[in-house]
Amino acid sequence: MERPTIIRKTDSDLRVPPNLDNYEAQRRSFRWDNERRALQGLPGGGLNIAFEAVDRHAAGPLQDRSALRFVARNAPALDLSYGELALQTSRFANVLRELGVAKGEHLFVLMGRIPELYIAVLGALKAGVVVTPLFSAFGPEPIATRIKLGEGTVLVTSDALYRRKLAQWREQMPTLRHVLLIGEDGGPTHEAATRDLATCMAAVSDTFHIEQTAAEDPALLHFTSGTTGTPKGALHVHAAVMMHHASGRYALDLHPNDRYWCTADPGWVTGTSYGIIAPLLHGVSSLVDREEFDAERWYALLASERISVWYTAPTAIRMLMKSGLEAARRHAYPDLRFIASVGEPLNPEAVWWGKEALGLPIHDNWWQTETGGIMIANTPAFDIKPGSMGRPLPGIDACIVEHLEAEGEAPRVRIISEPNIEGELALRAGWPSMFRGYLHNEARYRKCFAGEFYLSGDLARRDADGYYWFVGRADDVIKSAGHLIGPFEVESVLMEHAAVAEAAAIGKPDPVLGEMVKAFVSLRTGFAWSETLRLEILALARKRLGAAIAPKEIAFLPSLPRTRSGKIMRRLLKARELGLPEGDTSTLEAGA
Repeated sequence: MERPTIIRKTDSDLRVPPNLDNYEAQRRSFRWDNERRALQGLPGGGLNIAFEAVDRHAAGPLQDRSALRFVARNAPALDLSYGELALQTSRFANVLRELGVAKGEHLFVLMGRIPELYIAVLGALKAGVVVTPLFSAFGPEPIATRIKLGEGTVLVTSDALYRRKLAQWREQMPTLRHVLLIGEDGGPTHEAATRDLATCMAAVSDTFHIEQTAAEDPALLHFTSGTTGTPKGALHVHAAVMMHHASGRYALDLHPNDRYWCTADPGWVTGTSYGIIAPLLHGVSSLVDREEFDAERWYALLASERISVWYTAPTAIRMLMKSGLEAARRHAYPDLRFIASVGEPLNPEAVWWGKEALGLPIHDNWWQTETGGIMIANTPAFDIKPGSMGRPLPGIDACIVEHLEAEGEAPRVRIISEPNIEGELALRAGWPSMFRGYLHNEARYRKCFAGEFYLSGDLARRDADGYYWFVGRADDVIKSAGHLIGPFEVESVLMEHAAVAEAAAIGKPDPVLGEMVKAFVSLRTGFAWSETLRLEILALARKRLGAAIAPKEIAFLPSLPRTRSGKIMRRLLKARELGLPEGDTSTLEAGA
């Protein structure tokens, strides 16, 4: 049976009155100044993300409410109240102060979803230190590269991760002065040239005077990979808290008594913005599952933990779909009222599957590392057009543009006013979580803007009702299981193998991951392609990059297609792999 193209919402679909109930009127009346006034602010007019997320609640009636509830398979649940979180984050801030870590220096966090991760992130923000959470499944090279690029002063990690991934790389991170370790067994760690975090925490006070950070002071550094060169560090400021607050209210529809679960790891921007900051800003209780994906476990947690708002990823949804409807229907979810998804476009079938399996459609939304917060969303009161990203939130002006001939190095664009015309998705600059620069790469940052517009690099179209539809990336970044993977980073590691002369990586469609990484290699003289060699190269990639980034497939080619200037044409490789038109090949090297 053919499905309708629109899921119409009725009053019976809304368990609570939605925060965004009159879209046009609320967009017209929205002002960022009002959003700022909804927060408390520091004395003297300062603004600090951690104060708004934790301390202002801890000093009021939410002091004893559970802020974070940690669950694991073989351990009792652990609840951290807002009051306890305030004390622990103040201790961590005092540890940094005792170590002489100054406002504006950079701290990196590398660990699983344990309490110390959240305490370190928020405590560092209290101290005015810039925070970068890293994905714990990264291999040693991506970790060391990011710490070096980000001029990390402090690293907080577990002793096991440090021994396995970073101890031998310490000299590759010359700015790293302090490594704070968490003992895996709960006891102190004794790794050389490190400090035991628990011992440091026990030696300081739980009272801390929050650093007088201003709205434009740096707060978060998130790395995102491009098609060439090293990963780009997108810098965000404390003013981003206004966007986290507004989008938590409108896009996630958070209400004070919600029990919320964001499945994203804090090592990615979603897990930081919407797994840590936004729910705490709204004073809700968040679930943190320390285990990896397991369909039956996830269904059981949704039911037993009485989750009301669930924010997850298309990859996870596809894996749940793969487990079948019966697995979902073995549980009841009377408290679940809203499901949202982000990370890559959500196919229409997944939207409908949510309605069949869980009783609710899944609401897609769109944003980027650079935007710092949700820009376009399907919210509870919206009718849903399955496959659409939704409509821009209040405070966000989006449009579709076409590129005109540039004047010098500055991009020029024209707004496409007609509906259903494909172009680049652009946003009018000025929202508070907009990134303030790429670290040490001002030229690349400037190329992201054309006049007053931020150019997303995503191709999209807008329909006659103002809904936006994702078409594809304008570049070659690979999006696998919600992770952005830069081909250059993969290729660089592959070429470290003695047999590999050159390498190229592309994204290949995958029904679960969205895209998987496929690599193509050509060999040095004297080497012959074999299954043994393929497995060797795969093993190197997995060891150095981690399973999330390493290629799933590697193929041999006698030579890779290049332009006459020597640039490998990934676009052509992808077209040939998928049987697509090859497009303009006028710049292709002869014989490629």
